Amino acid sequence: MAKDRKPASGNGRPAGKGGPAGRGASASKGGRTRPPANVVAPQRPWGLIAAALAVVVFAAAVITYAVVQVNRAEADQVESVDEIDGAQSFDYAAGQEHVTTPVEYVESPPVGGPHAPPPDWADCTGTVYDVDIRHENAVHSLEHGAVWITYDPEALSQEDIDTLAGLVENESGRMMSPYEGLDSPISVQSWGHQLKVDSADDIRIKQFADLLTLNSEFTPEPGASCENPAFAAGPEPATPDAPADGAPTDGAPTDAPTETAAP
Repeated sequence: MAKDRKPASGNGRPAGKGGPAGRGASASKGGRTRPPANVVAPQRPWGLIAAALAVVVFAAAVITYAVVQVNRAEADQVESVDEIDGAQSFDYAAGQEHVTTPVEYVESPPVGGPHAPPPDWADCTGTVYDVDIRHENAVHSLEHGAVWITYDPEALSQEDIDTLAGLVENESGRMMSPYEGLDSPISVQSWGHQLKVDSADDIRIKQFADLLTLNSEFTPEPGASCENPAFAAGPEPATPDAPADGAPTDGAPTDAPTETAAP
C-alpha cells in the first residue's frame, strides 16, 4: 500500500516559495522603493532685510538731524532786542522829514532821521550792493522796515562778505552794502536799532535780522514797499563830499535821539 505524503512544512507550501520568506526576497530583489525625500531649508532674503534696515537707519538719522536743527534754531531765536547782547536802541519818531540834501546823521551808519523823499528808497528785497549806497536812501528803507547790514570792506575777507550775503539774498526786507569809515568790521541797522560786531559768524547778526526784518512793532511804515528796481540796477553811491557823520544839520531831528543799550 502506498503511504500518505505529508508536506515538509505545516501549510503544505515549500519553504522559500510563496511564503513570507519568499515574498520578502521578492520585494528586496524586484520591488520598487521610494527614494529618500530631499528636504531643502528655505533661504532668508538677507539682501532685502539689509536694505530695509538701511532705510530705517537712514530715516532715523534724518529725523534726528531735523530735530536737532529745529531745537538749535529755536535756541538761537530771541523775542526782544534786549536779549541781543550789545544791541542799541534809539528813539526816532515816525514822520521824519523828507530832504534832497545830504544829512549829517547822529549815528554812523544812521538808524533813523530825515531821508530821501519817495520813491527814492534803496531797494531792500534781499539786495546785496557792492558800493556804499547813499545813506539818505538807505534810511528811507529802514523806515519801511528793512534791516541794513553794512561792513568795512578793508576788515573782512571775501568769505566773510559771502557769509553776510547769505543772510540777505532772497530775504525780502533786507539789504547789504559796504560802508566807508565804519568804526567796526560789521554794523547791522533797523529803524531805531543798531548792532556792531567783529565777526561775520556772530550769531547775533542773524538774531537781529530775524527779529527786526519787517517787524511792524518797530517800523514807522509797516507794509510799505521795499522794491525799487531802478535803484537796484543803478544804486546811487554815498555822496563823497558829504560832511562826516556826527552832528545833525540840514533836516536833522530837532531833538537828539535817546540811546539805550541792551543789557
